[in-house]
Amino acid sequence: MAIGLIGKKVGMTRVFLKDGTSLPATLVEVKPNYVTALKTPDTDGYTAVQVGAFEDKEKHLTKPQIGHLKKAGRILRKLREFRVESVEGYQVGQELRVEEVFQPGELVDVVGRSKGRGFAGTMKRWDFGGFPQSHGHRYHRAVGSIGNRSDPGRVWKSKRMAGHWGNEPIRVQSLLVLDVVPQYNLLVLKGSVPGPNGGILFVEKSKIANRRSQRLKLNREKPMVEKLLKEVREDEGA
Repeated sequence: MAIGLIGKKVGMTRVFLKDGTSLPATLVEVKPNYVTALKTPDTDGYTAVQVGAFEDKEKHLTKPQIGHLKKAGRILRKLREFRVESVEGYQVGQELRVEEVFQPGELVDVVGRSKGRGFAGTMKRWDFGGFPQSHGHRYHRAVGSIGNRSDPGRVWKSKRMAGHWGNEPIRVQSLLVLDVVPQYNLLVLKGSVPGPNGGILFVEKSKIANRRSQRLKLNREKPMVEKLLKEVREDEGA
C-alpha cells in the first residue's frame, strides 16, 4: 500500500532506442496533487491519504465539498483515497509532485474508465458467433434462446445480452514506468491504459509488484529502461 496520484491521459506514442527498438508508450499528465484529508484508525477505522487534483470554481461543487476542501486551501474537482501504512510525513494541503512519487523502472497500476461504446448487440459486446449466414435462416445476429423451460422459469441474472457497452472502471496492472519528465509533469508508461485522450486516471504503486512473475518481468525490462534513460541524458547533454 502506497500513495498514488491523479492524472490525465494525453495519448499514446512510441519511444525508440538507438538500436531501433520501438516501445509502445502512453503519456499521462500528472499536475501537482494536494493532500486534502488524512484518515486514521482512531477517527475513521483505517489509514489512508485523500488526494485531490484539478483546481475548479466553487460554483461547480456542493457546499459540503467546499467546506471539506477549504481545509486544504484549494478547490479541487477530483478526489481519491490511497491506503497507506502510516500517514506520518503527510499533512493537509501538502503538494505532491509526480517526480517525488514515481521513479523510472518501477511498476504501477492505472485505473480509468473505458471508452463508452453505447448500446451494442451480443456479437459486438460479448463476441457471440451468431447464426448461420446462409439462405433459409431467419435470424443472423440475434441473441438466440435465453430461457430454461419451466425450471427456473425466468432469465438468470447476469445473462449475457445486448446492452450498454463500455464506460466502466478498468484497472490495468503492472505497467512499467519508462520515464518521468518533471518540467512537463509527464509520466511515460509502457503499454496502453483505459479511457479516451483527456480521460481521468488514477496511478498508484502496483499491488502485484511483489509477485514472482512481476519481479522476473522487472528484472527483464529494467535494463531497457536504464538504457533509455542513459540515451536521453546523453542527448540532453549534447
